[in-house]
Amino acid sequence: MQKTIFITGASSGLGKAVAKLFQSKGWNVIATMRNPERESELNQLENVTLLSLDVTDLNQIKAAVSKILATQSVDVVLNNAGYGLVGPLEAFSDEQINTQIQTNLFGVINLTRAFVTNFREKRNGTFINVTSSFGLLSFPTCSVYSATKFGVDGFSEGLLYEVAQFGIKVKIVAPGGMQTDFAGRSLQGGMHEAYNQLATKVSEGYSAEQIANYTRPEEVAQVIFDAATDNKNQLRYIAGKDAAALYSERLELGPEKQVQKIKSQFLF
Repeated sequence: MQKTIFITGASSGLGKAVAKLFQSKGWNVIATMRNPERESELNQLENVTLLSLDVTDLNQIKAAVSKILATQSVDVVLNNAGYGLVGPLEAFSDEQINTQIQTNLFGVINLTRAFVTNFREKRNGTFINVTSSFGLLSFPTCSVYSATKFGVDGFSEGLLYEVAQFGIKVKIVAPGGMQTDFAGRSLQGGMHEAYNQLATKVSEGYSAEQIANYTRPEEVAQVIFDAATDNKNQLRYIAGKDAAALYSERLELGPEKQVQKIKSQFLF
């Protein structure tokens, strides 16, 4: 029987790569995005349905999910929509912080709420939530972004314990740097003159040379496909060499020692 995946943030980058991979594997794909009328690639593929969805709009989430579930069954929900807000805390407005949290954290929670009753009643279904290596450990200028991704990680683990009794799986995919427009269109920031030296140091990680070494979105999409199909009771999937190296270091050193190591790199 053909399976169906529901994807948020499918207009570009990782979300689009996931949609194309699952479609190529014979899945039915529901690819959601804020402006599906602008999409010119996914709409040419068989078994791909484009759907308008802004994950910060609770009413739109409820309406979209209700519409889909009225006509078909969904097997996997991929909470992928999100963006990075990078800069020192003092640089951000209330609106910037609120939008980051509404998109990256509440979007995941609210979409999951919209599907979880259906999954519980049919006693089947998988939630895959895209976090980040900065949802496992943080970095300077990532305080608010990490707050959302740590939140998704904790939400996912807690949800796993709640819904396992109903045969529902919850999984986290934590990528490191990716060769997508995340460092461009999907990356927002702010600056405060008191942090100029710190920002200069951090920006070295977003140079063209560094980005060239990041993981391709197609590789992370494969990790997501594996998580959806491997039938393992595994919670966290680390995607990318940089993410794996950072997480391994955290496990080996312990959180406190790694914090001190990172801190020492940014003391002037």
